[in-house]
Amino acid sequence: MKPQGKLIKWNPRIAYIVGLITTDGNLSSDARHPEITSNDIQLLNTAKKCLEIRNKITPKLSGLTKEKSCYRIQFGNVILYKWLCGIGLMPHKTRRLKSLKIPNKYFFDFLRGHLDGDGCIRKFMDPVYPNAQRLYIAFNSASFSHINWLKRKIKSLANINGFMMKNNTIFCLTYAKKESMLLIPHLYPPNRKIPLLKRKYKIVKEFLTPR
Repeated sequence: MKPQGKLIKWNPRIAYIVGLITTDGNLSSDARHPEITSNDIQLLNTAKKCLEIRNKITPKLSGLTKEKSCYRIQFGNVILYKWLCGIGLMPHKTRRLKSLKIPNKYFFDFLRGHLDGDGCIRKFMDPVYPNAQRLYIAFNSASFSHINWLKRKIKSLANINGFMMKNNTIFCLTYAKKESMLLIPHLYPPNRKIPLLKRKYKIVKEFLTPR
């Protein structure tokens, strides 16, 4: 997929990229440059493959630590930039995000990008009940409107209920073990080669049929 100079068409790779930009990305104020930031080099290399770009992965200064503790890819593409704005993204989106125009067919590819960008998968043994394993999948956003839209879409498309929490300024949509096990096959459909963050996939692959 080479979006530069071409009309953007939905597919699993571009949907995944939209998920990454929604969470760990940014649209610059010059109306030209999308950017993806991550601590995970593998994730950025996967994004480069999805976009079919050769831009360098460079260190980025953390706003919290003021040190170069994470990495980014930035690339110029006016057509992609305008297309992203057209589906609901924008510069300085953190608390302004609402619903996005994601086709149902590609929603879970988008959701996997959302999870890989700023979500969390936790699996651990219950400290109270012996041999009981806990599993949680969580999606995070500083925008209540956006995370509430996410909750409604997952309910609508997969009939899976999550619960909402707020941690300081971040809203968290969480799925416990029963619901997570229903959600996992949607996020990681079998027999499909899909873009993903390997370290998160490793946590849940035991709950899937062989790929």
